[in-house]
Amino acid sequence: MTDAPTGPAFNIREIPFSSHGSWFNISPVTSEHVRAQDLHLVSHQGGMHPVLRLVPVRGAGGERVETHWNATPGRLTWAGQGGQIELTYQSADTLRLRGTGLSLRICAAAERLTPFSGTYFIHDPLDGSYVFTSYETGRRYRVTVLAGQEADVRGVESLGAADRGLTLTGDNTGSWEAAVEELDSARPPYAPSDTHEKTADRADRTFTEFADAVTPWRTPDTPAAELAAYVLWSATVGPAGFLERPAVLMSKHWMDKVWSWDHCFNALALAPGAPELAWDQFQIMFDHQDGSGALPDSVTHSEILYNFVKPPIHGWALRHLRRRLPRPLSRTELTEAYHRLARWSRFWLDSRRAPGQTLPHYQHGNDSGWDNSTAFDPGRVRITADLAAFLILQLRELADLATELDRADEAAGWAHSAQALQAAVIQDLWTGECFQARSPHTGAGTTSLSLLDLMPVVLGEHLPAGISTRLAARIETHLTAHGLATERPDSPHYQPDGYWRGPIWAPATVLIEDGLRRAGHVDLADEISARFRSLCENSGFAENFDALTGEGLRDRAYTWTASSYLLLAEAHAHRDSR
Repeated sequence: MTDAPTGPAFNIREIPFSSHGSWFNISPVTSEHVRAQDLHLVSHQGGMHPVLRLVPVRGAGGERVETHWNATPGRLTWAGQGGQIELTYQSADTLRLRGTGLSLRICAAAERLTPFSGTYFIHDPLDGSYVFTSYETGRRYRVTVLAGQEADVRGVESLGAADRGLTLTGDNTGSWEAAVEELDSARPPYAPSDTHEKTADRADRTFTEFADAVTPWRTPDTPAAELAAYVLWSATVGPAGFLERPAVLMSKHWMDKVWSWDHCFNALALAPGAPELAWDQFQIMFDHQDGSGALPDSVTHSEILYNFVKPPIHGWALRHLRRRLPRPLSRTELTEAYHRLARWSRFWLDSRRAPGQTLPHYQHGNDSGWDNSTAFDPGRVRITADLAAFLILQLRELADLATELDRADEAAGWAHSAQALQAAVIQDLWTGECFQARSPHTGAGTTSLSLLDLMPVVLGEHLPAGISTRLAARIETHLTAHGLATERPDSPHYQPDGYWRGPIWAPATVLIEDGLRRAGHVDLADEISARFRSLCENSGFAENFDALTGEGLRDRAYTWTASSYLLLAEAHAHRDSR
C-alpha cells in the first residue's frame, strides 16, 4: 500500500500520533487513567477529550478485527487479518485515511445521556458528508468518503444515548479512502488536492525537514534525537484560544498545557534550528503576566491559572537562549524582554519577601515546581536557597541587559540586588555542608534529603569554590545508575513513584548539569549527562523516571524531557566532535 515510511517508529500507546500545529492527536490514551482498546481522535481544545473512536472491522458491518499499530511521524497504520488501514495528516486540521482488506468504523467516542452533552451526528444534505458535532470541544468533525462506500450508518440526528457512527468499507476493488476534518461552523465541501500517497509523503518530508533543522548534529551516539524531535514537533499547536502564539504543549496526553518553567527548556532545545518557534516559547508565558509581574502557573487553550507560580529560571534561560539563537535579538526584542523580566523579578522582591527579610519565599511546593518535595514537609511557606539562586542569576542577567540597553543606573541597581541576595543566601541558609530552608514566620531552619536543597549549584562560577565542591559531593549521593534521584534513595521518605520524592526529572538534571559544568566539576557533569541520555534512549521521554529501575512514569510523551535530552545530546555531540 505504501512506500517505506521515513522517521523513527514509536509506540503509540506512549507517544501520540499527531502533526505540528494540530490541536488533536490519534491515540488509545483517552485520559490520565484510561488506555482504550481502540485508537481515538483526541482533542485538546477545552481540555483533553476523546471525540471519535476508530475501530477496524471486517466488511460493511462485521465484527471488530484484532490489528497491530505501527506509527512513524508521517503515517499511522493498522495491520492484520490480511488488510491494512493507513492514516496521515494532510494539514493541522485534516486527516486522510485509506484502507484495503479492512473496513473502519468511525463513531462517537462515548455515549451521553442528554442532548446537551456528548456528540451529535448528521448526514449533511449539502455535500453528502457525515458530521459529528462535539459539545466538549465546540468543534465539528466532518467525514467525507472519497472512494469505496459508507455502510452501517447509525444514530443520524439522534439524541440521548444512541450509537452514532458509520463504517468506511471497500467497493468491488476492496479499497476505500476518506478525509476527516476538524472545523468550526462551515467550510466548502472537501475536495482532495492530492493523492493519499503524495499527502503521506509530504507529511514525512515536513517532519524530516524539522528534525534536520533541530538536530543536524545527530549521530549514532545520539540515537533518540530524531524521536525527541518528533515529540516536540507533534506536541506543537497553532495559536488558538488563550495561546496567541504557536505553543509546544507539555504533552498531547493529559498534561496538555504550558507551564511557567517547562517552556524555557523547550525554547532552548529549539533555538538553533527553529529560532522563531523558540522565541515564541520563551515569550508565551510573559504574554499573560499579571499586574504584580507574576507569570501564570499554566496556560492552555481555554484556561489560564494564577493559583501558583513557578521558579524564576527565566534569566538563566534567556542567557543561554541568546547564545543559542542563530540571530541576535533586535533592540526592540531585547527591550521588551528586559521589561518583562524586570517585572517578573520585582514580583519576587516586592510580593514574596516578608518584612525584614532579604530572601524571598515560596508559598507552596508548587511554586518551586517541586510540588511535594520533602523540603516542604516542615512547612509549605519556605525561604529556600534554590529560589534565591535562580533570582540571583536573573538579576545578573537584568544587569547585563540594562548595560546593553544604555540603562547604567538600572544596571547598577540590579547588580547590587544580586550581590545582596548572594550574601544573604550564604549567610542565612548555608550550614557548612548544604543549604537549609527557613520559615519566614519563625526563622527556624531545616534540611532535607531532597535534591532541591542542592539546587544552588546552578550558580556555577558565581559560587565560592568550597561551597560548590561540597554541593557536588552531596549531589553525587543522589546519582543512581540512571540519573539524579530527587530524594536520596536511602531517605526514609524515598518513593519510587513519588513525584518529586524520588524519581528522576529532566529539568533538575539540566539545571544541575549546567551549574556543575560552569563551576568546573566537569567529570560529574559528564556522568550525569551520560546517564540521563542513556535513560531516555532506553526508556523514552516520560514525565519522570523510577530512579532505581529507570522505568518511565506518568505521562510518557513529555516535551521538556525530550528537550532536555536534545540539549544534553547536542552538547555531547559537539564535545565529542572536538
